[in-house]
Amino acid sequence: MSTLTPSARPASIRDVARVAGVSHQTVSRVLNNHVSIRDETRSRVLAAMAELQYRPSAAARALSTSRSKTIGVLASRRATYGPSRSIQAIEEAARERGYFVTSSSVTEADEASLRAALANLIDQDIEALVVIAPQQHVFETIADLAPRVPYITMRALATGDPTALRVDEMAGARMATRHLIELGHESIRHLAGPRDWIEAEARMQGFLQELTAQDLPVAVPVLGDWTADFGYRAGMELLHWRDTTAYFCSNDAMAIGLMHAARDLGLDVPGDVSIVGYDDVPEAAHLWPPLTTVRQDFAEMGRRCITTLLGDGEAPAPLVPELLVRATTAPPRRR
Repeated sequence: MSTLTPSARPASIRDVARVAGVSHQTVSRVLNNHVSIRDETRSRVLAAMAELQYRPSAAARALSTSRSKTIGVLASRRATYGPSRSIQAIEEAARERGYFVTSSSVTEADEASLRAALANLIDQDIEALVVIAPQQHVFETIADLAPRVPYITMRALATGDPTALRVDEMAGARMATRHLIELGHESIRHLAGPRDWIEAEARMQGFLQELTAQDLPVAVPVLGDWTADFGYRAGMELLHWRDTTAYFCSNDAMAIGLMHAARDLGLDVPGDVSIVGYDDVPEAAHLWPPLTTVRQDFAEMGRRCITTLLGDGEAPAPLVPELLVRATTAPPRRR
């Protein structure tokens, strides 16, 4: 569960299997003192562990003797598409491995609410925990509470945190912004998410970094609330001023609202203004015009969560999103 470079990462169970010349399932049986393992094989595996300085993860040890085969998910109740899809992906990946998932959500992310939600999950005899939340202080509070089960967190900004499974949201935002720049746009604005959301901060940082790298002027991002209503209201104000030819929105909902405003103002998308969203909600490909957006592989995210908790995979690198170019972006019209 670390973000170490490949040369510095700790040895995994698969590394031990390769050196010992056995399967990773055999290594797992040695770790669990399975009676079917021959002494010769056990000695070979133990020698490989010593050579590689392999240390079984706490998660692997806990789950190897699991009684409930249940993994808990602690999440914010303010469920947007991303968090809700992440939970679904974790459930699917856990089910494939023979585990169950139980979740607990909080409305207010204060310490008392988090403590109550965590206690609810512990009472259900969970063997490990995944934390999905929008604010940094939630992860700090969870660390202070020190859950007695192994846990990992899913977030965008967590360099050096060994409990974090990261999605490189900044890279996704830079892709979206670079796409608009490569089309020829020089005046680009950003509809950002709420100030206290980690994903919103990471996407805004990526947008600003790419403009700075390309030596383009930076307009102050407009702070939104993730909703299409906000995108519409912002569009009705901003689109009256024709000094901006492209917008990068921090999620698809705000991009959809912005497209609605452009239509009501008689503007053509992408002829008069190009728009890029983020998340690739299921409806994005079926809008008119279909929305250019950034997709995150939530299924892979769920698989990585479960694999990391089970301790039988290598330390995962940050997951990099993918830019999907559809029909809401084009070169700016000459004026």
